[in-house]
Amino acid sequence: MATAPKTQPTDASVPDFLAAAEPAKRREDGLALADIFHEVTGVEPVLWGPSLVGYGSYRYISPANPRTRGDWPKAGFSPRKAQLSLYGLKDTAEGAALLPSLGTYTEGAGCVYVKRLEHIDLDVLRHLIAITWAREDDPEP
Repeated sequence: MATAPKTQPTDASVPDFLAAAEPAKRREDGLALADIFHEVTGVEPVLWGPSLVGYGSYRYISPANPRTRGDWPKAGFSPRKAQLSLYGLKDTAEGAALLPSLGTYTEGAGCVYVKRLEHIDLDVLRHLIAITWAREDDPEP
C-alpha cells in the first residue's frame, strides 16, 4: 500500500495565515514572497498543512521508496519563525546551477533557507521560481 504524505492542501486562508506570521519581519517577508510567487506563477496560493504556502502541484514518487507517492506544491514557501523556507528552487539542474547566484542562504534536503529577503537577489529568486514553474514533471521511474 502506498504511503500518503502528511502535508496535504487545506481550505485554510493563506492571507490569514500570512497575517498571523511572527515575528513582524517574517510576516512582511512572507507577504512579499506571496506577491513574488503569484507574480511569477500567475496562480493563487493554497495552504498545505499548517504552514506551507504552495503554488500549483505535481505528482511525485519518492526515489528512496517508490511506495511513497503523493502530491506536492510545484513551488512554495513557509515563513517560519527562524527563517524563510523556499521549496522547489533546486529541483532542476538549471535551478541548482543558478542557486549560488541567489545570495546568502543555506540548503536543506528539499528546500532553501533564507534569513531575510534583503540577503538575496529577488530577480534571481524570480528566475528560480520561473524555472521551477516551467519544469515538466514525470513521476514515473
